[in-house]
Amino acid sequence: MRISRAAGGALLAAGILALAVNLRSMITGLPPLFPELGSTLHISAAGLAILAATPVLCFGLFSGTGAPLSRRYGEERVLASALVLLAAGMLLRSLAPGALLFPGTIIASTGIALMNVLLPSLVKRRMPDRAGLIIGLYLLALSVGAITASALAVPVYNAAGGGPWAVRLTLGLWAGPAVIALVIWLPQVRYRTVPEGSGAPRAAGALAMRRHALAWQITLFMGLQSLSYYAAISWFPTMFRDRGASAGYAGTLLALLNLGNAVTALAVPVLAQRLRDQRQLAVVAMAVTAAGLAGAGFAPIGVAPEFMLLLGFGQGATLALSIYFTMARAPDPGTAASLSAFVQGIGYLIASLGPLLIGLLHTATGGWSAPLAVLLGIAVLELITGWLSGRARTVPAG
Repeated sequence: MRISRAAGGALLAAGILALAVNLRSMITGLPPLFPELGSTLHISAAGLAILAATPVLCFGLFSGTGAPLSRRYGEERVLASALVLLAAGMLLRSLAPGALLFPGTIIASTGIALMNVLLPSLVKRRMPDRAGLIIGLYLLALSVGAITASALAVPVYNAAGGGPWAVRLTLGLWAGPAVIALVIWLPQVRYRTVPEGSGAPRAAGALAMRRHALAWQITLFMGLQSLSYYAAISWFPTMFRDRGASAGYAGTLLALLNLGNAVTALAVPVLAQRLRDQRQLAVVAMAVTAAGLAGAGFAPIGVAPEFMLLLGFGQGATLALSIYFTMARAPDPGTAASLSAFVQGIGYLIASLGPLLIGLLHTATGGWSAPLAVLLGIAVLELITGWLSGRARTVPAG
């Protein structure tokens, strides 16, 4: 029996990590090649800004469907369906980039939106004693996927000879890992578990979170953190290329940002779980984030690797805290699912403004000073909301 339980736990952990690898690769694999995508597919700068914002906007629009679907079909089956959506969306946009680039991106992003919401609540419900460690490993796997996609984007594109076929490969490449993750996740489909307290009152749980100031504080912290992160991964490669870096070097710098994410995303949840409150962690994380933003944007290009790694440390820590808060600030798994849906639904709508705003600001001003100033201002707001979210409080159960 002990072996069976251990094997079951190992299978569950492997499935969670396999899903997590796919949460950012679709997104980070494109920005190093935005100029090539724009010229090959005849997409304007504004169109690229909309493309960069589309996944994050979908996270906000569709994350609210995760909790109701999980109550009807079970979290494990919804997560399997999410992987199918992710793979199908990437394949569609690869087969017909001209007609299906945006529809395919929306379908794939809907799958990620469901995984974003359901994975943290599933961890709290099925592995509560190891939640901090599993969330850290989950974020590490997420970062590994993001690093791999950003580092391989330009080499794969060049190896394919550039042009339309290389673009098709770039758009569809990461459907393969999604299919592999589905195979690894299949043993979990035999379970049909739902959050505690399912029914009409629980179905309105996410909406009920609007009554609690703490829920709004966590939402703003998460939304501003994601705004900064998605703005950086979407446009910093283009910024570095404008400053004379090669496409390959810009992709490597983006990989360094995600490498920094991996380090702190693994360590911070474990540390956070040992502390009564996390306010000091939030302050340190935001100081590192601000230093990384300023250095990456204004320091000489020769020291960009150091500052991108520093930015990755800061943003990885704040990402870990924002996800940890959705669990730690809820008294039970059902409330955690409602809080997660509320935080991610509104938070990602806020975050979707990042890639769009930074791209349009750059187009309007012709430079990067104004976009960087906006990101530094947002870091101040993130510090305030992180301090408030870090207090040892919980939202009422409901």
